[in-house]
Amino acid sequence: MTQPVIASTLLLTVLLMIGLFFFIRASVKDRTQEVRLLSDQSEDSLLSQLRAYFGQRSYRVAAIDANLNQVTFEGDVRPSVFLAVFLSFLASIGVLCFVLVLSMVLPDWSNFWFGLLLLSPLAGVFYWKGAGRVEQVSLKVEPGADAAQSVITVKAHRDELAELQRTLELKAE
Repeated sequence: MTQPVIASTLLLTVLLMIGLFFFIRASVKDRTQEVRLLSDQSEDSLLSQLRAYFGQRSYRVAAIDANLNQVTFEGDVRPSVFLAVFLSFLASIGVLCFVLVLSMVLPDWSNFWFGLLLLSPLAGVFYWKGAGRVEQVSLKVEPGADAAQSVITVKAHRDELAELQRTLELKAE
């Protein structure tokens, strides 16, 4: 191959590896958000419904602040075996592409470059160690503008917020 083709292929492969690195790193990123949701229920019935909901999802009450009408729940988040294997697979494909280009650029080192494939399972190990953690959900229930409504301020993982909103049919404020 000609030199410009190899150089441009190397540049594109390095960009691919940078994107893969950030994708793997983002797999363990904290995605906590805070939202305000509206409910057509009173504060007391809503709190009991929220306690039952989080109990079903394996959360336990960690703290209660009666003065602020705030409850904090905790639950263990387990890493996904599928995602760990999938990230390792993606890393191996990315490293293989990188190795093939490096073996064209520096053919004398081609045996060494293929040894880099042994590093690809580290992506799954990185995810496994970073994804398992204790997740916290903080709730604050306040009376709404209407006496029959309640406003909930929830701070939790964005997936948990979406599931809560869908299950309890809450509206965003």
